[in-house]
Amino acid sequence: MNVKLTGGMDVRKKFVWAALVLLIGGVACGIWTFRKPRPEIQVPIQVPFVPSLKIPALVCPIDKDEDGLDDLQDIVAGAKAEVQRKPQYRSAYYQKGYPPENEGVCTDVVWRAFRDAGYDLKSLVDQDIRDNRREYSRIEGSPDPNIDFRRVPNLIVFFRRHAQELTLEIKPGDVENLTNWQPGDIVTYATPHEHIVIVSDKRRPDGVPYILHNAGPIASETDQLESWPSRMTGHFRFPKF
Repeated sequence: MNVKLTGGMDVRKKFVWAALVLLIGGVACGIWTFRKPRPEIQVPIQVPFVPSLKIPALVCPIDKDEDGLDDLQDIVAGAKAEVQRKPQYRSAYYQKGYPPENEGVCTDVVWRAFRDAGYDLKSLVDQDIRDNRREYSRIEGSPDPNIDFRRVPNLIVFFRRHAQELTLEIKPGDVENLTNWQPGDIVTYATPHEHIVIVSDKRRPDGVPYILHNAGPIASETDQLESWPSRMTGHFRFPKF
């Protein structure tokens, strides 16, 4: 008499199927768990440390206002004070020339920084225009002391005549080249985004300096010396020494 032991086989099949279900479920659970980032178990990526390039500082021998800071240091301090004041960008014409302290454009950063160093840039520019009218092609008709010192083309002429004119070449990571770019230097850019800025004492790790300027909405310190969207036209150091 033959007896089929089907019960034992059924139990084994059920066990195998249950094990498969558990295995598939475990794999699916693991995929779901680790599919999304988990901050508590992520290993931080180690970024190699890049030391900042050391650029020798130029010492200006002139301290016009006799405050213990040389003129270049004073110009930077004045430009940084302008950034701290956060004047709103507003291009307008003002009687007597000077906008209120809470307003300004790129040229206002410059004359205010010079004021902190003991220089009256408006008077200097106005006098130079009177004495050398033909040099200033931006003057249309007669000079206008209310606006002439706040026009970039006029400041370019003034600095070319009375400041040290320096290289326009910038080489990131090159100490010799970047030593030519000192805090307090003046840089100008051409149209269509005509602009004038002051070189900051803050630098990127590769040695390229930031700029202090007002391009709107307020005066600021930014990493745009190389990336300003117009061609660089001038690099000056005032006073000349």
